Amino acid sequence: MALLNPTTPATTGTVVTGAAVSSSDTINGNYAGGYLIVINGSGSSINVTIVDPGRTALGNTGTNAAIAVANGASKAIKLTSAMVDSTTNLITVNFSATTTVTYVLYPPTTT
Repeated sequence: MALLNPTTPATTGTVVTGAAVSSSDTINGNYAGGYLIVINGSGSSINVTIVDPGRTALGNTGTNAAIAVANGASKAIKLTSAMVDSTTNLITVNFSATTTVTYVLYPPTTT
């Protein structure tokens, strides 16, 4: 499990290259409001699952929903405060496959 690093574009432009993912990674909760771009360079579709940190009234864990990213495609995922585990201040992201799968993390912007 690794903490994903953000890319902050400059007003003059920034060269963006994807970084490798692990089967389970984390994102600093302060990046809620930003975007996780998943780039699937593999030959098959993959699933990206944001772990639901919520609890039901009975204390059961929340329901995790898989986000499909087709082979050869990229998908932007909006990060929200509901994804942040209040205990750790982290967003946990699981990937069904990691070979030739990369990411770019954009933090929230202020103008």
